[in-house]
Amino acid sequence: MNLKLGKRFLVAAFGLILTTTMAWAQSATFITIGSGSTSGLYYPTAVGMAKIISEADVGLRANARSTGASVFNANAIGEGSLQMGLMQNNIAYYAYNGEGVKAFENNKIENLRGMIGLYPEAIHILAREDADIDSVDDLAGKRVYVGDVGSGTEQDAMNIMGVFGVSIDDLQAAVRGSSGDAVGLLRDNQIAAMFYTVGLGSAAIVEAAQTAPITVLSISGDQLTQLQEEYGFYTPFTIPGGTYPGVDEDVQTVTLTAMLGAAAELSEDDVYNFMNTVFNEHLDTFYSDVQNPNLDKFFTVEKGIEGMPIPLHPGAVKFYEEQGVEVPDDLIPSE
Repeated sequence: MNLKLGKRFLVAAFGLILTTTMAWAQSATFITIGSGSTSGLYYPTAVGMAKIISEADVGLRANARSTGASVFNANAIGEGSLQMGLMQNNIAYYAYNGEGVKAFENNKIENLRGMIGLYPEAIHILAREDADIDSVDDLAGKRVYVGDVGSGTEQDAMNIMGVFGVSIDDLQAAVRGSSGDAVGLLRDNQIAAMFYTVGLGSAAIVEAAQTAPITVLSISGDQLTQLQEEYGFYTPFTIPGGTYPGVDEDVQTVTLTAMLGAAAELSEDDVYNFMNTVFNEHLDTFYSDVQNPNLDKFFTVEKGIEGMPIPLHPGAVKFYEEQGVEVPDDLIPSE
């Protein structure tokens, strides 16, 4: 082969590769998954799922975005800036029905669809041992972190304080921002307590317990009963002793479910391919490589629709039916 012919061959081959790559990129669906603070468990969960999808060669590409978590993600799906998002199941219900949270008043997120429930999220209420706080009602007059603006934690803090007769206005200060920043404030005695709705073993809470004298407050008795009566999403949950350094006794609290939601505008095929790739074909990788210890402990496809408060995406329905999971009529989308 002479030099001129060889150059033509190389140029043609490069052009073919470039054209093929561009065609693939144009045909792939790009999905941005809303998560939460980088110090929480939503973020590594979203990162792990995005990595599995992007490496699977199924016509999908995904990335994870750190956000204000549940409320933000639901709104962003409604606005079209996110295609999927992690959120608490109660927030998904409030968003879809346009109630319960100020951000959703006159703002139903009607294009929000359910995909799968992932793991229980325990309500953690941490307090400094030297802050003279033995119960939630002792938070009155204290500086308390109540979650990021628009987060599920913020809503949980208000609901829980309410059954103890404490409002946001009763606090010396309602501190907001990221949970990672709150850990530093707790350690440095700039706040007396913090709320955090998150799966067991959160790195932020481990750090708090390692760097400051911490106690975990209990929700039990009449307040637990009232909380369940007023808000049907909360279920009793025990944080086992030893989960966090220095917290040796079991703590009674309540839990919600962390779930993955999607925009109705995503195609049935794309949502099905996403779920089949992550939760079936690469399920072992999902358990082993996603940095969230709750998945291995609690997640199964069979439990994926337990506590699902909104209609499923058609692609999710197809996935569950293929997996032999019976989908109730009230979760079948109307469109």
